[in-house]
Amino acid sequence: MKIQSLFFFLLIFCFTTISAQEKPLQIIMIGAHPDDCDIKSGGTAALFIAMGHKVKFLSVTNGDAGHMNEGGGMLAKRRLEETKEVARRLGVSYEVLDNHDGELLPTLAIRFEIIRRIREWNADVVIAPRPNDYHPDHRYTGVLVQDAAFMVGVPNVAADTPPLRKNPVFLYFQDNFKKPNPFQPDIAVDITSVFDKKIYSLDAHKSQFYEWLPWIGGNPEKVPSGPAERIEWLKKQRTGSISAEVKSSLQKWYGAEKAEQVKFSEAFEICEYGRRPSETEIKMLFPMLGK
Repeated sequence: MKIQSLFFFLLIFCFTTISAQEKPLQIIMIGAHPDDCDIKSGGTAALFIAMGHKVKFLSVTNGDAGHMNEGGGMLAKRRLEETKEVARRLGVSYEVLDNHDGELLPTLAIRFEIIRRIREWNADVVIAPRPNDYHPDHRYTGVLVQDAAFMVGVPNVAADTPPLRKNPVFLYFQDNFKKPNPFQPDIAVDITSVFDKKIYSLDAHKSQFYEWLPWIGGNPEKVPSGPAERIEWLKKQRTGSISAEVKSSLQKWYGAEKAEQVKFSEAFEICEYGRRPSETEIKMLFPMLGK
């Protein structure tokens, strides 16, 4: 009888373990504008999706100021339609909150919005900007997500949405800012195999990559007119060198030989305010590492 009970226990344990391993990861990436997540982590999102996991992009503002000729409600509507096309091309879920571009502040109301979205997604991993950046919307998005990091598990905060029972791992997107402290690439992902897919998703943000950003850069006349030529041009604009720090992280996760073959990567820093994962857990949360 004891042997039968032990066998039954082991069977249930094995079934539960396998089910937990097969359960898709829930990743939410949070940006200030309706193209930030795509730029910072579109390749990593594509890898997650290809492996059967679930990814959500959340834009905290509606992007209604990011253009030289258009603005307000019409631009917000256009940018929302662009995110819908990104969702179709990349396979992510995409949501845009109705806060004005360029006017974001780390208010309690918006913090509650973010807490609710993280809870509703039942997130295993949350990725957002660091709170040091040239753009106030980027900075305040970082602050808002930091402020949500502990509160997602507190039942009496945003009590209309059930709290998470396990605190997610919170990460920062890569940036190049050095003060007050430089970005630390704790995790580096090889996105070489999906770089074209990332570019194809960025191509959906036509108001940004073919109009607004070239205008800011002072060279709108250099944007090609043909669709195929535009994608090739965009690919060149988004191709950069891999820093020594990111290369070192790639070597850690992929080995020296594989790291030398990486052409394109995305990197992330672990936020101290969420759960502090071990290397074993990082490999579970980022199953593409080493592949």
